[in-house]
Amino acid sequence: MEDTKPKPVTPELSPAPSPAPSPAPSPAPSPLLERIALPAANHVEHLNVNQIQVVVRRCSTPNITEETTYFIPRNPVVDAGTNTDPPVVCCPLLRRFCPCPPRGLLASLITKVLLAAVLFGVVWSITEDECLPGGNLFGITILFICALLGGRLVALIRLPKLPPFPPLLGMLLMGFLLRNIPVVTDGVKIDFRWSASLRNIALAVILTRAGLGLDPTALKKLKSVCLRVACGPCLIEACTTALISHFLLGLPWVWGFILGFVLGAVSPAVVVPSMLLLQKDGYGIEQGIPTLLMAAGSFDDILAITGFTTCLGMAFATGSTWYNLLRGVLEVAGGLVAGIVLGFLIQYFPSVDQKHLVMKRSFLVLGLSVFAVFGSGVAGFPGSGGLCTLVLAFLAGLGWGREKARVEEVVGWAWDVFQPLLFGLIGAEIQVSKLEGYTVGLGIASLLIALLVRVLFTFVCVLCAGFNMKEKVFIALAWMPKATVQAAIGSTALDMARSRGDKVSENYGMDVLTVAVLAILLTAPVGALIIGLAGPRLLQQPKNSASGTAAAGEDDNESPITYESTL
Repeated sequence: MEDTKPKPVTPELSPAPSPAPSPAPSPAPSPLLERIALPAANHVEHLNVNQIQVVVRRCSTPNITEETTYFIPRNPVVDAGTNTDPPVVCCPLLRRFCPCPPRGLLASLITKVLLAAVLFGVVWSITEDECLPGGNLFGITILFICALLGGRLVALIRLPKLPPFPPLLGMLLMGFLLRNIPVVTDGVKIDFRWSASLRNIALAVILTRAGLGLDPTALKKLKSVCLRVACGPCLIEACTTALISHFLLGLPWVWGFILGFVLGAVSPAVVVPSMLLLQKDGYGIEQGIPTLLMAAGSFDDILAITGFTTCLGMAFATGSTWYNLLRGVLEVAGGLVAGIVLGFLIQYFPSVDQKHLVMKRSFLVLGLSVFAVFGSGVAGFPGSGGLCTLVLAFLAGLGWGREKARVEEVVGWAWDVFQPLLFGLIGAEIQVSKLEGYTVGLGIASLLIALLVRVLFTFVCVLCAGFNMKEKVFIALAWMPKATVQAAIGSTALDMARSRGDKVSENYGMDVLTVAVLAILLTAPVGALIIGLAGPRLLQQPKNSASGTAAAGEDDNESPITYESTL
């Protein structure tokens, strides 16, 4: 006999039957709904931003499906992870701007401070007093930060319709201030061996960039006027400076030529951004003036560096004059041969099938460049290191083809680190207490006379180049700013004299460095202003902007003369 007692009915949450039948059954409601106090089912209310709408469908019979709607708060009253009540927020505004745990900008700031503190702790545990005030690491760190801030501040100075001031001025001035403020000088001290090593590394990096930036297509398509502009003014200014400094400053002839080649290099860090700004507005593009100056800048610097390294080797050589001349020729030949061998070596090693190809190539070209600069001094041939670096970087880039752009990017990152150090250290070498007004005055006089001769000879070099009078005047004025090369090689002679303990050569080296710093401070901002002001007044824009732009694009496709190195 069957049991006829009624079965107990399971209570339900006031469902509201939906008129739409559905043959497919739905899963049972989630157990989370049983732990949360839910509002009445299908209660007619507007959905709040802090609520979640949950629709539960149940199949009670094969042909009828019941649908129930619940409004659940976004923050449940019970924490599912800890089974505890959530924390009570006493100040929602404070939680919005200062969440716990921190996120966003506050978390990033705390992380950077923590990383800096850990790094300082590790370095302090290894070097002890070196990273404390008065130590070399402490001085280098403070100098780097201050130089970086000085460069950023100068870069913020923007005048309408003028190119921006080069950040290197701020870096140079910050180094000068750190060395000449009495209270700061006692805490920020850098040994001259550390300073010389860092400057030589920066020199190796900048020579690597110059070698990689040489465009072989530009070498083939250069006209005679570009060669005249690249070589003539540099050689004339070097000879003029040597002659004037010999009689005014009392420098020996070889030291006069060292100063002349230091001052003979133009600064692409000033010229190239100014030319790009004029080219963007269409000034001089029909005559190819911006392209001419940007392409000739690299060859001008290479000629100056080669002449400087040759004279530097002769200045510290011992023996007769003919022996020193022969030694200079041998240093140039040795630098060329070593650069060719190393350049062809890193063309094929590492091979193209290896992993991390760009990083390996970047490490090799930078490592060999630094080794060439330092190793040539150790071997007793200091004049061959710079030329070796230029040749090996050029040949390596020539073999890598288009892939050298990625290596240039990595080398550019290295330059971003060493640029503030280079200019900060150069500024820190100048002490007002040790400067003589006589030397400064005669140095400025020598600089101005050499600049005047350079401007006049540059005007002569472009006489038969098809430019009108205004364009010739602009080219002559734009070819005088000095900055990066002077900072890179201006102190090299002084460092070598200090390492040898030669007091007389130290005085000569200090004179060379003083005039180089004066050249940077005077010609870099003035040159940028002259180019920005004289360009729109002396150069011509295309008569038809659209056709001029199109013509410029066609010319670029036919003869892609570029300047990739931002020395």
